[in-house]
Amino acid sequence: MELSGRIEGTDVLVIEMREDNLDASNVRAFRDAMQSLMHERTRFVLDMAGVKFVDSSGLGALLSCLRQANASKGDFRLCEMSRTVRALFELMRMHRVFSIHETRAEAVASFM
Repeated sequence: MELSGRIEGTDVLVIEMREDNLDASNVRAFRDAMQSLMHERTRFVLDMAGVKFVDSSGLGALLSCLRQANASKGDFRLCEMSRTVRALFELMRMHRVFSIHETRAEAVASFM
């Protein structure tokens, strides 16, 4: 799983996901990589620019990340979704659960 993180704005960890899919085939690697990146921070943005498909196990992994952030009094936001992924989130009503932003800059600024 190819994830990279860097600090932007006021202590916001922006994580770039450069995989085509977040599904049953790579969800375990995603969770492991996210846990190692999220262990010392409380504010996160996941840049999903390269993601073309998310299945139910991928949604579950994203919910797990949100719960982990909330448990440490933080927040987890998503940005740069493709149209197909955004449509899935709306179909599953996940756009009501996650804070979703069009751009990375908007997502980081939303923490201010």
